[in-house]
Amino acid sequence: MSDYKHTLNLTDTTFPMRGDLAKREPQWVKEWQEKQLYQKIRQQAKGRPRFVLHDGPPYANGDIHIGHAVNKILKDIIIRSKTLAGFDAPYIPGWDCHGLPIEHQIEKLHGKHIPADKVRALCRAFANEQVARQKQDFIRLGVLGDWDNPYLTLAYKTEADEIRALGKILEKGYLYQGLKPVNWCLDCASALAEAEVDYEDKTSDAIDVAFEVAADDAGKLATAFGLDTLPTSTFAVIWTTTPWTLPANVAISAHPDFVYDLIETPKGALILVRELAEGCLQRYALTGKTLASASGKALEGIRFQHPFYARHVPIICGTHVTNDAGTGFVHTAPAHGADDYLIGKVYGLPVDNPVGDDGCFLPNTLPLSVAPLVGKTVWEANPLVLQELQARGRLLHSEKIQHSYPHCWRHKTPIIFRATTQWFIGMEHCAHAGEPSLRTIAERAVDATQFFPAWGRARLEAMIQTRPDWCVSRQRNWGVPIPFFLHKETGALHPRTPELIEQVAQRVEQSGIEAWFSLDARELLGDEADQYRKMKDTLDVWFDSGTTHLSVMRGSHESDCKYPADMYLEGSDQHRGWFQSSLLTGCAIDGRAPYQSLLTHGFVVDGKGRKMSKSMGNVIAPQKVSDTLGAEILRLWTAATDYSGELSISDEILKRVVEAYRRIRNTLRFLLANTADFDADRHMLPPGEWLEIDRYALVMTRRLQAQCAEDYGKYEFHRVVQALQTFCSEDLGGFYLDILKDRLYTAAADSRARRSAQSALWHITRSFVKLMAPILSFTAEEVWRIVSGNAEDSVMLHTWQALPEIADETVLLDKWGKLRAYRAEVTKALEDLRIAGKIGSSLQAEVTLYADGEKYDLLASMGDDLRFVFICSKTTLVRSAEDRIVCAPLAYAKCERCWHVREDVGADPAHPEICGRCVSNLYGDGEPRACA
Repeated sequence: MSDYKHTLNLTDTTFPMRGDLAKREPQWVKEWQEKQLYQKIRQQAKGRPRFVLHDGPPYANGDIHIGHAVNKILKDIIIRSKTLAGFDAPYIPGWDCHGLPIEHQIEKLHGKHIPADKVRALCRAFANEQVARQKQDFIRLGVLGDWDNPYLTLAYKTEADEIRALGKILEKGYLYQGLKPVNWCLDCASALAEAEVDYEDKTSDAIDVAFEVAADDAGKLATAFGLDTLPTSTFAVIWTTTPWTLPANVAISAHPDFVYDLIETPKGALILVRELAEGCLQRYALTGKTLASASGKALEGIRFQHPFYARHVPIICGTHVTNDAGTGFVHTAPAHGADDYLIGKVYGLPVDNPVGDDGCFLPNTLPLSVAPLVGKTVWEANPLVLQELQARGRLLHSEKIQHSYPHCWRHKTPIIFRATTQWFIGMEHCAHAGEPSLRTIAERAVDATQFFPAWGRARLEAMIQTRPDWCVSRQRNWGVPIPFFLHKETGALHPRTPELIEQVAQRVEQSGIEAWFSLDARELLGDEADQYRKMKDTLDVWFDSGTTHLSVMRGSHESDCKYPADMYLEGSDQHRGWFQSSLLTGCAIDGRAPYQSLLTHGFVVDGKGRKMSKSMGNVIAPQKVSDTLGAEILRLWTAATDYSGELSISDEILKRVVEAYRRIRNTLRFLLANTADFDADRHMLPPGEWLEIDRYALVMTRRLQAQCAEDYGKYEFHRVVQALQTFCSEDLGGFYLDILKDRLYTAAADSRARRSAQSALWHITRSFVKLMAPILSFTAEEVWRIVSGNAEDSVMLHTWQALPEIADETVLLDKWGKLRAYRAEVTKALEDLRIAGKIGSSLQAEVTLYADGEKYDLLASMGDDLRFVFICSKTTLVRSAEDRIVCAPLAYAKCERCWHVREDVGADPAHPEICGRCVSNLYGDGEPRACA
């Protein structure tokens, strides 16, 4: 028996079946850096339309986690896809380098009592170390960018331009100094931004407290209720979960439109809102009789006795009061609550804050009869206040409740609201009289922004509508200073403040923030220095990153950027963080958002939907995945997951991703192997000379490319992955390549039939590799080196594949769409025959098709090529009104070369083991083919 294997076109490729990604990727990364691939891409794209995705800076503290990896991979996919789509898409990575977490790290490492200048020096060094570590992890993920020239908020020029941004906001009239309650962390001993506050469950004392009507106002209260006189003891009842704030109480708030009942009980007459009265009485274990009713508005101005201080507090009216819980009256301490402060401003109430920076009551705090509060923390004060109320008979009820309460996002400890003198950006402030407020400008800017996914709009809109003024000052060392000189007596800003800000910025640009902290005021103020004090406060770190649209995009990296940016992309928590701080500073400085669009991705959870937690042991580190499976697998998982919701990851999920990658890789290997001997310059046929199925395959590829390009443009990467996988498994592996194998392997090497197939595969391979390049960046470069034959070339130096036009595209889609449907029916019939044990493979069978009308004509148009479509050795077409398929085994011999079972095997005595078509392909003019 002769061996005909050597007569088959079994070409090979250097592209290995195993990716061995974890081992090989680091070398590819090194090559990209050594060859300055990013810089080559930028040079190649010079002159194209610019697309700018401005990087939201990760914080320079600690190793990157899986959320960081998702964020950077998504950005890289966008940058790469825009580049391939014909844009100049630079990527300037950045880092947030100031702030309390870094300062805390230095305290942990070096202790707390370090000179401020030493703290800043240590913080700067620490931040730079963290940047270097994180940078290597990001580069390992295959993220291309200007890693040698990132932006750092600790860069001297960036610090200086941030000061200039503050100056612009001051000049526009949005910045003011005020005494008002802010989020205050006792551990940080500093104000917190809204974005630095998380809500967690907390157990608190919920108490009902009775405020007795002031003797001088009893008559007014009786009149409000339409009575001649009141019962002997009458009380307004408040409910609160913060007993420690009662020393600061200066009023009781009622809703002007609510109805309040005066209810006689064994413990005196209680005033309660009607909707909650019954529940309150049950809580107090009391029965009562309603004597009269009055609106909240009618009670306005009537004074009540503070429960343990010699102080009268009035009833005031505010719509922030609700009737869904409590008593319908809100204890009001403007120093300790946002709503309290706002309603207090309306009524001109004092902002009395008895609590110091450390959360302890100050020396001027009035004493309780049971124990002094001075020196006690607010949490220690709670039981003391309860004891005082109990002793005075003013505590109607007390219970422990669990409720959502604000916590510091760093320390995970409860915060307090505490009035301090801080600097704020006013949401209701206007640049000029008659112009819209900052809030209105921001709302209009949100309306003008495009959101991906669309639900991000409503989320940001709601936050802007309700957000309080932005407290931008902090009492820390490691931060950009607020470089103001305040008059020692009046507290007023120096009249030359705009000029002084620029002078300070110039100094900071030369030697960093230390230039301010070490500055002798006389250097700038001369003899006036004795009249002014130099501020020590620093700016909120969100102001740092929130002004990078000025300090980076129009500052340090202006040549690589444009304003506004096309996109900001971050996690969903940044609607209250960077998205918002950038929006507000952009609107304050320029009257618009610094971005055209916002893309939001969800958080990463485990396979069961649980939050990642070291204690639960469900954390998946990107470094470990890269070192075991390869960063390519992380990239594919990220792209394949719909980022608009939570992104689930687990070892089992990653195993499925690995299998999906292997299927793609195997398809690529087939494409490369079967075009290994194809030289486009010598062998490429014009599409008009291709076989019909090859033209159809190109039409499928064109449709794939158009769909993927559209999905990349809509940032729906999971749809791109689905399309690529479907194309591999169904269009190529399950159809076209399955049919093509016979022609590729058995036709004469240089025949029209084989070169037609290879011409199509040449275009398909290049189109497919470019389409996957934004996602499977390592593999795409590996493939491109083979198809281009140039180690210096890169797939990223090109754009989407220019595919030849196919004149009969619509006709082909219709015809082959129907043929594929018929093929599925035939395949099922052949499989039934195989299961029955009558054939071993489909090539051992013949298929008889009974059809009529349009179906008959379509099948007949394929001629003898129909057997290749159905992958059988013989087909017979019978015109019949009965539409059916009959499959039967063939009794002929099998060709030792093509494995078809044919009647003409051995017909040529010179070649007794092969069929007539193989004889023709090897020694004659070649088997004629028209369609497949």
